[in-house]
Amino acid sequence: MELAVGSTNPVKIDAVERTLERYEPSVTAVAVDSGVSEQPRSIEETVTGAENRARRALAATDADYGVGLEGGIARLEGTPGLSLIMWGAVTDGNRTERGGGPTLRLPDTVAERLADGAELGPVMDDLLGTEGVAESDGAAGALTGGLTDRTRALGEAVAASFGPFVTAYYDADG
Repeated sequence: MELAVGSTNPVKIDAVERTLERYEPSVTAVAVDSGVSEQPRSIEETVTGAENRARRALAATDADYGVGLEGGIARLEGTPGLSLIMWGAVTDGNRTERGGGPTLRLPDTVAERLADGAELGPVMDDLLGTEGVAESDGAAGALTGGLTDRTRALGEAVAASFGPFVTAYYDADG
């Protein structure tokens, strides 16, 4: 199975490879523009970024599937504060499926800085005294005390968006 991932971020590539390892994927990283802001600020914008990455990665290769992953922030109805969200999209060129990963409430101090226009990665690097947290455990790892990490969290979005392509349950949906 040939997969084109719309990112060169090693965490996103690893999330795809680990999640789909039973299918022995050949994964190609493709640098593409998400078509959304660097810090998506809604579910809609985050999903759109994942869709764009998937479609553009597929279009740039001869892969069987294009995979897009996007992290964003959003206020969720019925939930206090600002949340970190993760979405995936997979396309075979004919249909596109989407799926979400975990959602984590962001600490108020982080949310305040994001509300002022900052991006999550640099805010988390500042908070943690690190560089490049988005290419390691990510905010998901830091904010769960290591119970999950960015690779596993994005992997859930991969599984949720790829599932309709590997099960028969969606075939009748057209």
